[in-house]
Amino acid sequence: MKKTTLYNKHLQLNAKIIPFSGYLMPVQYEGVNTEHLHVRNSVGLFDVSHMGEFFLEGEKSTDLLQLICTNDISKIGNEKAQYSCLTNEKGGIIDDLIIYKFNDNKFMLVVNADNIKKDWDWIKNKNEKFGNKLDNRSDQMSLLALQGPKAYDLLQKIVEFDVKSLENYCFLETDLNKFKNIIISTTGYTGSGGFEIYCENKDVIGIWEILFEYGKEFNVKPIGLAARDTLRLEMGYCLYGNDINEKTTPIEAGLKWITKTDKNFIGKNNILFQIKNSPNKKLVGFKLEERGIPRHDYEIFDNDDKKIGVVTSGTMSPVLKQGIGLGYVDIKNSKIESVIYIKIRSKKIKASLVKLPFVKI
Repeated sequence: MKKTTLYNKHLQLNAKIIPFSGYLMPVQYEGVNTEHLHVRNSVGLFDVSHMGEFFLEGEKSTDLLQLICTNDISKIGNEKAQYSCLTNEKGGIIDDLIIYKFNDNKFMLVVNADNIKKDWDWIKNKNEKFGNKLDNRSDQMSLLALQGPKAYDLLQKIVEFDVKSLENYCFLETDLNKFKNIIISTTGYTGSGGFEIYCENKDVIGIWEILFEYGKEFNVKPIGLAARDTLRLEMGYCLYGNDINEKTTPIEAGLKWITKTDKNFIGKNNILFQIKNSPNKKLVGFKLEERGIPRHDYEIFDNDDKKIGVVTSGTMSPVLKQGIGLGYVDIKNSKIESVIYIKIRSKKIKASLVKLPFVKI
């Protein structure tokens, strides 16, 4: 089991450590609800160094990415980022990822920890006919997520550029205090705003310490992966392995907005077929109308007690104080405001389909 460079810091902070994506990671410190609400209202710092980073360089970098990704890479400006999917020949999602563009010939791809080897092998194979340079730096880099409304004031204390000048899904290479060539981006997976900070492993402890030193006046707190999960779920963001996988397409998962069919990409034909004929299932968001907590793999039923789907993610929303979840249902049962029932143990709990996100920030 791998450890991030910050592992001992987490132990010193009395984090509860669990195996996650091949790493020993902090799942919580004070408690999920406390940490969740702190990010929504103030600022929290996550260690997400288990994520993977690939660097792509070459004159045909864009050509490769256009082939393997669903989104339109040509629309990314320099020092901008874009959310996308890698799809297989059937249109299934190999992974969702964020692509950072330095210039036409240089990109960074940030992928999910569980999929690093799979993604790397897939991209390397598809790159053979393009001849670009690929560098898997996942084991050499660390990633911190500074999230929450006070993240801007905290970071401004440490850097010399105007942090509010960075629009959403932008980034720059800069100095952070005494540390050089740090990538700071306006990305994250909480929905509460903030930054992600990419650095070499040798720098991450120093950056972590500086963020806590300057963050005292903002009451910055370390946040575990459990709160990261509840935060992303309140926003209706997909989690790979739960809500999306190689057997689900972007159309089924509600990711048509990152699927550009006016260009060629792997799996496009099956995706066009689904767009034209409608998929058989659809990812939906729901709120429980009775007390209960929906969990992964719980069955979903309709009014006639017929099974129509399955829960993929669920929790008790710390903000709403209500059970919420995502799940796939038959397309005919996917209309907003439809009533469904979630089987929790032996009881079927009434729920209604809602428009995402669950929480408006």
